[in-house]
Amino acid sequence: MDVAIVKYNAGNIYSVNYALKRLGVEAVITANPELLRKADKVIFPGVGEAFSTMQHLREHKLDILIKDLKQPVLGICLGMQLMCRYSEERNAACMGIFDTDVKLFIPRQHTDKVPHMGWNTLTNVNSKLFPQELEAQFVYFVHSYYVPVNEFTAATTDYIQPFSAALHKDNFYATQFHPEKSGSVGEKILTNFLIFKRP
Repeated sequence: MDVAIVKYNAGNIYSVNYALKRLGVEAVITANPELLRKADKVIFPGVGEAFSTMQHLREHKLDILIKDLKQPVLGICLGMQLMCRYSEERNAACMGIFDTDVKLFIPRQHTDKVPHMGWNTLTNVNSKLFPQELEAQFVYFVHSYYVPVNEFTAATTDYIQPFSAALHKDNFYATQFHPEKSGSVGEKILTNFLIFKRP
């Protein structure tokens, strides 16, 4: 099985690679269009800022390439947000795979801290990416921007308000949380993704 991790100007790529190694998977980290197209699975991780990252992706035509992929694709954290239509983070126009916007958390009371950082539970899981036993299990988040609940929501989490912990559309899957930092729950999610069949 060929697994490719998209190489671009956002962090967290290597922690995802280490998580895959723990599962016995040797991934290639690449921006090479041919390698990305032929991979059985593609992972699009990210920690960074939406506007400058989208500029980088456009300059290297990676935005078009990712949208055109036919195999299972997993976006993580910033990767998930960039797969949406628009982000309030410096008014970034994103890829539009998911027809929904990314918004900044607005604290409602003094105990609300932004960024949302730490462990929180998955609820309303409704994608084959998540076994039903992951309902109410804890995963690890670090983010200041969120995707509202929408037609593509595959799991929710409640912080300040309910938001999309995960999205799914066709061959595109995405998590706002970091499965590579979410212990055994994250390992189950990555393992599920890795067993998906390429159409």
